[in-house]
This record gives sequence, structure tokens and C-alpha cells, in this order.
Amino acid sequence: MPTFTPHEIASLRAKYRAERDRRIRPDGGGQYRQTTGEFGYYAKDPYTERVERAPVTDRVDATVVGGGFGGLLTGARLRQAGLQDLRMVDEAGDFGGTWYWNRYPGIHCDIEATVYMPLLEEVGYVPKWRYAPGEEIRRHAMAIGKRFDLYQHALFHTRVTELRWDDDTAEWTVTTDRGDEFRSRYVVLSSGLLTQAKLPGIPGIEEFGGHTFHTSRWDYAYTGGDQSGGLTGLTDKKVAVVGTGATAIQVVPHLGRDAEHLYVFQRTPSSVDARDNRPTDAAVLDSVRPGWQRERMDNFLTVVTGGHADVDLIDDRWTATARLQRTFLSGTRAELTEEELELADFATMNGIRARVDAVVTDPAVAELLKPWYRYMCKRPTFSDEYLPTFNRANVTLVDTSGHGGITRMTPAGIVVGDDEYEVDCVIFATGFEVGISGILSGNLQVYGRGGKHIFEHWASGFRTLHGFSCHGFPNLFQLGPVHNANAVNFVHILHEQAIHIGALVGEAENRGARRIEPTLAAEDAWAATMDATAGDSFAFLSECTPGYYNNEGSPLPMNFSFGPGPIAFHELLRAWRTDGSWEQVLWND
Repeated sequence: MPTFTPHEIASLRAKYRAERDRRIRPDGGGQYRQTTGEFGYYAKDPYTERVERAPVTDRVDATVVGGGFGGLLTGARLRQAGLQDLRMVDEAGDFGGTWYWNRYPGIHCDIEATVYMPLLEEVGYVPKWRYAPGEEIRRHAMAIGKRFDLYQHALFHTRVTELRWDDDTAEWTVTTDRGDEFRSRYVVLSSGLLTQAKLPGIPGIEEFGGHTFHTSRWDYAYTGGDQSGGLTGLTDKKVAVVGTGATAIQVVPHLGRDAEHLYVFQRTPSSVDARDNRPTDAAVLDSVRPGWQRERMDNFLTVVTGGHADVDLIDDRWTATARLQRTFLSGTRAELTEEELELADFATMNGIRARVDAVVTDPAVAELLKPWYRYMCKRPTFSDEYLPTFNRANVTLVDTSGHGGITRMTPAGIVVGDDEYEVDCVIFATGFEVGISGILSGNLQVYGRGGKHIFEHWASGFRTLHGFSCHGFPNLFQLGPVHNANAVNFVHILHEQAIHIGALVGEAENRGARRIEPTLAAEDAWAATMDATAGDSFAFLSECTPGYYNNEGSPLPMNFSFGPGPIAFHELLRAWRTDGSWEQVLWND
């Protein structure tokens, strides 16, 4: 256990609090703008041409809203449950979800590919790199779509706007923004929580006369190159990147290498640990046998959530910092006391800050790049190239934290305080709106039995059975962490959710039931379980620097996910499916 003197502990706590306080803004989430209206062009698909088509008015067995890994996994399980006419709907031009939209230079997954990329055995694929590049992941998503025949009735560049239940026909009417109005027996919502790009609400942003785009809509026509770099279009350009989160960590090395000059505008530095990416180990290749991926997935989830594993098969920085992740992800405590956990956190972050000093040659720049907060206050990042980029003569770090962010934009550039930085191009690495898609966003209107809006059902609090379904909204399922499980590798969570939905639909098909929904008593029981097992991530997040994890400094006091963690939750679901708990669901002819 690391040791710190009382003075060192008090100093670190004070430093963390001061760094948090000077970044909190009174406008909170209002400091950002949506990529709609006059800024809607930031959300336009630059990769696939939108093709006009006639409205669809047919009938399908099931509709899956969302073409990312959650939707693909659910589509695969519904196929295995025996459904024939299955429709996938997504606003993108193809499958891939976040990997469809994010194609910026340097993009890689930060979870080992063998546990992140789903259905490797079913597709017959082994990732080439330990941490796969985005294009490899995107093509794997497309391969899943082909393997399970999910392209057959797919509607791309299409947004579902309304779901309305018809109890007489026991079907949903699905309406979209392209005039579609078709019938579907089942509907599954897997539209994600981080899908809609956001922009900073900088005064004068619309006055800038240079080129701009968001990292999730990378403009290779302007920059040249591809995801591996080679941005030849920037050799004579002064470029600004706004934001220093997980995306910027991967983008900045390429921009610094290829631009005439790069300005990196930072509000809060990320924690940047070693990456050490390399081709997939021979030992992994030798272990490819039936069940090999499930073994690695289960091992990783067990280790990072505090369960017992005889061996750490993944052995990376995620598994090395497992005990620091649990309070944030589920609210549960590690085997350590809160004081011991805090000391372990201090030691880990001291090591990350020491790495900055060891890599960045200018002490003043190094000081600005040090993260002063607890380990899971922001998503940890990993890179062997980001920090060295700030040793380049053509790269300037502009810290905005003392000014509450960027002051304004002008026709020629960006102003921070009294200093203006003239640039040719501004690239926004500012992330995504949280919860802006799906039911919770309010952008999708859902009307259940008797025309009741789902927000009416939730008027006195979130009510579901296991987070999947609601009484009065038959044959409707949703994926996500609310009232469900959470983990750093969320694709594993989606995998278990897809299995459960597939089992429910399969049981309905076996029974000949036309409607399935939880009983009110089952909802009440699950709400009581959530209250009884709620963790305490609120206190942790309240002390964090502002970001999307804590609602820009104002965390929501709610029992978000299942407190005991994902391993316990998945065991609960498996037991529920096998111990006769089906009576918590209404099965109606």
C-alpha cells in the first residue's frame, strides 16, 4: 500500500478541488451546441451518399433501431431465435455505429480487440492488432451484418421518430423521418448514449472564415491522407484542435506531424498512460479454439470488476487499475477502505503525472498537461505518441482553464483571454451529447397501450424490469446501462443484453405468445432491488473535474446501474431465465 504523509494527502485533495472549481461553469451542459439547425452541416454524413427512396409501408417480425454493436448483436440473437423478417434502422449509411462515424487519423480501440470486437468466433476472424484500428473494427461490424443477413431489410440514413403500439394487432407502428410507416411485432432500441456530435458554444463560432469540421465527420478531402495519417493537405496550414479527450489523444500526433503549425486548445488534460500496441500475440493465436473469445471476455470482465481469476489473460493497464474503476462504474467498493482506495488512486495518478515530466521537455508545458483529479473522473487514455508531440517546435499547447474556456472566435482565428491565434482550420474534438438518442432523449416518441407516452409511465421514476422492458409497452426492449449493468468494456454488456432479449423473444415464439411485457409487480420488485443495491458514485463524481461523466460538474443523484456490478447482474439474469421466474412476464395470445 502506498504511503503519503498527512500533509501530502491534504495538498493533493486541495489541488484536486482547486483544479475542479476553476473549471466549473455556471452554464454546465449549456456551454455546448447541438449539431442541428444552422450547425446541422456538422452532422452530415461525409462517407456515404444519401440515396432517395420511396417510403416503406410493409410489415416485419422485428425492428432493431441502431446499427452499432448493440444492434448487430441483438439482430444476430433474434435471427438465432427464429425471426425471419428482421429490419435494422440507422441514421448512418452502413453498420458500425461509432466506428462508422469516427474515422479520424489514428483511431484505435482502447480495449483489447479480442474482448472488444464481438462474435469473432461466429464470423471466423481474429484481430490483427492488440488494440484494433477503427477501420478493422468497422469492417468487422459489416461482416457481422453479412454473416447474419442483417442487410436484407435494412434502412440506412433513416431516423425513427415515433413508435405507437396497436393492441388489436399486437404490433408497433414505426414512423421515420423519411415517411416510412411500417408494422413490426417486436422493436428493440439500441441507439446508444453517445451518438450526436456536439460543438462548444463559443461566441463568434459562426463568424470564423476558415475551414471547420468535427472529428466524427473527418474531412479527408481537405486534410488528405487516411486513418493511418499522411495528412498532406495540412502541410501549409495552421490548424487548431479544440478538446483534449480520448479522440484528441489519437488525432494530435498526426496533426502535429503533418500540419505547418498545430494549436491544441485544452480545458482539462487527460490522463495518458502507456499504450504499447502490437500485433496480436502468438499465444493468443495458439489459443483459438471453441469458446476462446468467451473465455477472454469473461476473464477481462472478472478482473476489472473485482472478481476472482486465477490468471489475468489480458494483463494491460485496464486490469492493472481495476480497483480504481469500480466505484465509478457501479458504486461498489473494492476490497480496500475508502482511505486506502484514495491512496492507491493518488499513487496511480502520481505515476501518470511523473510520466508527463519524463516525456515533455518544457517544464511549463509539462505542468499544463498534468491531470489533477481521481483516476476515473475522466475516461483514462493511452498513447505513446501524444505527449512527445508537445516537444515539436510546430506544436503549441493553449490552456484555457484560467479563462473558462475559449473566449471567442473571430473571422481569422481563436481568442483566449487577450491572445488571438490565427488559424486556417479548426477541428472540434468535443465529443458527443449524452443520452441525446433513443427513448431517454425525448427525440423518439413512444406510445404504448392506450396511447400512454412512456414518459408518463416514468413520471414518478424510472420503472423497468432489468432495464429492458416496461409494463404497458409490450414487445419493446431497450439496451443500455440504466437499471442494467455497466463496465469499461460496454460491448460485453451489450452482448449479455442481446442474449437476454433473444431468450425472451425465443420463449415467446415457443409459447405462441403475441405480447410479452413485465408485470407491474415485477417492475416494483426490480425498482426495490435497484434501491437496495444502489452504489454511491455520486459522492465520487461530485469531487471530479467537469465532464460528461458527471454532467459537467453536477452529477445526477440516481441509482444508475446495478450496484453489485456486471458479473452479479449477468448471473442474476441467467438464474432468472432458468429458475422459473418467467412468471414475472405476461405472455398473452
